[in-house]
Amino acid sequence: MTDDAGRAARDSRHRRLLADLAGLKSAVLAFSGGLDSSFLLHAACQAMGEGLTAVTLDTPYAPRAELAEAAELARSLGARHVVLPVPFPEVLRNNPPERCYLCKKALFAKLLELATNQGIAHVLDGANLDDLDDYRPGMRALAELGIVSPLLAAGIGKADIRALSRQAGLPTWNKPSGACLLTRLPHGTRVAAEDLTRIDATETWLRSLGFPAVRLRSHGDLARLEVPRDQAPAVLEADARHGIDAKLKALGYRHVTLDLAGYRMGSLNEKPDATSAPSPSGDACAKP
Repeated sequence: MTDDAGRAARDSRHRRLLADLAGLKSAVLAFSGGLDSSFLLHAACQAMGEGLTAVTLDTPYAPRAELAEAAELARSLGARHVVLPVPFPEVLRNNPPERCYLCKKALFAKLLELATNQGIAHVLDGANLDDLDDYRPGMRALAELGIVSPLLAAGIGKADIRALSRQAGLPTWNKPSGACLLTRLPHGTRVAAEDLTRIDATETWLRSLGFPAVRLRSHGDLARLEVPRDQAPAVLEADARHGIDAKLKALGYRHVTLDLAGYRMGSLNEKPDATSAPSPSGDACAKP
């Protein structure tokens, strides 16, 4: 497909998205401030105006910086924005293998309740075409609850979202994909508030050093860092290496390691067959 034909096809999908959103009249949008939900919020503000309410779910396992970024972006787009505090769901306390399904089911049930109480017809999420290619157990929960995924319905994938976000001037157009902090812990790990705080603080600090796509996989007293492979030399440079080692040991880790395989979104999320289970600590669930 030529560049012109590709742009024309993308613009056609965008027009369908706007038309679909305009037909909804009223909706609650699950808004995390990530790439996908930010683009969907921008489109929905255009198509629906005051019929839209963006809701950010403030869970204990949501990175703090992303909550602040979501609030700022919603304000800049002129969206009606609600932050809904959600206590830690006890069903997730031991970080079970079906975590993403259980989490989506619990959180989107709260959004459905909010929508029903306010007479709002639909609940929207930012699932897109690329989500069909990865292991996403949360997608099953969305289907069971009747959540509307406008990007998916319009055939819009991640490349479209980045291109259209850039065209619209959204600051999220090149934002790395994100996932909740529970994905940093192996399945079966009992989740404590201090673990989530430590992981969040460490990743925030590492991003400030110039590693925007970083994951800290926390295995008890061992920290396993994942960065894109082309950034591994920067982590291993003497000053950075010593600084990172000292910082993480000050936060309570005894061992600090760098994963030689590098970071790839969803790299641990191979779709399971009948005899296997989801891989531990993978980013299987994108943020709602």
